[in-house]
Amino acid sequence: MQYSFLKRRYYEDMRDKWTTWVYYVVLGVSHLLSWLPFRVLYVLSDGLYFLVYRVVRYRRDVVRANLSGSFPEKSREEVVAIEREFYHFFCDYILETVKLTSISRKSMKKHISFRGVEQVEDAFRKEGHGFVFLYLGHYCNWEWVASLPWFLSPEIHCGQIYHPIYNKAVDRFFLKIRGKFGGESIPMKATLRRIVELKRQQRPTMIGFISDQLPKWESMHFFVPFLHRETAVFTGAEQIGRQVGAAYFFADMSRPRRGYYECTFRRMEYPEAPVTDYDMTALFMQELELMIRRAPQYWLWTHKRWKRTKEEWLERKRHLAHRAS
Repeated sequence: MQYSFLKRRYYEDMRDKWTTWVYYVVLGVSHLLSWLPFRVLYVLSDGLYFLVYRVVRYRRDVVRANLSGSFPEKSREEVVAIEREFYHFFCDYILETVKLTSISRKSMKKHISFRGVEQVEDAFRKEGHGFVFLYLGHYCNWEWVASLPWFLSPEIHCGQIYHPIYNKAVDRFFLKIRGKFGGESIPMKATLRRIVELKRQQRPTMIGFISDQLPKWESMHFFVPFLHRETAVFTGAEQIGRQVGAAYFFADMSRPRRGYYECTFRRMEYPEAPVTDYDMTALFMQELELMIRRAPQYWLWTHKRWKRTKEEWLERKRHLAHRAS
């Protein structure tokens, strides 16, 4: 038994050492690339596009299926055109994210602008909210939104909810670049506990929720029509927000030209006559769809967003209810 323990401990130590080594290699390469001017990075991105789209064909079947199902009114040629534009952007996103490793405050403020900051600050100062919850999608370069602490008043604490990446080295890398701006990365499972702590400390806090991916079965509670399909959505932001009296905003992003982004904060309000317990979640998904339709090439199409259907979810619920009876 002691031998098994020592053996397990040995492999854990080796894994940790390997993870640390990979992390420093990734960080080192990223740091070197990040010093290149944007125009050089985009030349590299064009080469990466050929490799990812033409040679490796990274998730092309997933992207094609997602686009075809989301835009049945478009011809095959139109879908393929969006697909190519998406892969061009996706490669830009990778190198733009690498750029965050060493980007200066001056350069960051040149390449991204935030509109509606005054409304966010008024929600704290004039309306007395302790929290502002910001709904985001995996749209444009969402990683750049982590620079928000450089644009807000210093007394406002910023955080973002994140799902830890399976690869520990990559996860550590993303935590580092997200944290360089002063924001706090909060693991998804620790969301409620951390927000309760912040409320107890009475710290005015703005928290970003990227809520457009597929929940696990046990986290499914609500479906909405989205891009021509009944779609499961995360509801945690709304559920927690009600408990702490949060104000809600939507991050409407655009890309006027390569390397430049605009993020507009738009206040989200509950309807006068509530329809469901998840009206704010439904409103977020409506806003997200409008943004995607405006420029579909900037959403993350590589995820299997619709691999779990509402019919399967209802069948699982019936099965669990039957077992419990």
